[in-house]
Amino acid sequence: MGRRGEALAAAWYESNGFEVLDTNWRCRAGELDLVCRRGHILVVSEVKSRSTAAFGAPAEAVGPAKQRRLRALAACYLAAHELRPTRVRFDVVSLLGDELEVLEAAF
Repeated sequence: MGRRGEALAAAWYESNGFEVLDTNWRCRAGELDLVCRRGHILVVSEVKSRSTAAFGAPAEAVGPAKQRRLRALAACYLAAHELRPTRVRFDVVSLLGDELEVLEAAF
């Protein structure tokens, strides 16, 4: 389910003019689901997939601790790739069943 959600999210970004730079980028500190770029904007996207809302909406799983970790991972990514975007945006992609929702600048 997670891979499917990431593939759908990557397709959404590409259809909206973004270049997907990396999927499932890993370092010792953790993993980034998607890293995309459009112009000078770098987007770090966390993808959450669930089949039902029985345990809440997928995006609710990205709380303050996860947000801090994603920011730290983004810094690692930028350092590893020597990128200097003018803006870094953090999105959350929520896939509930077949419904995809992209929360741009979620935090």
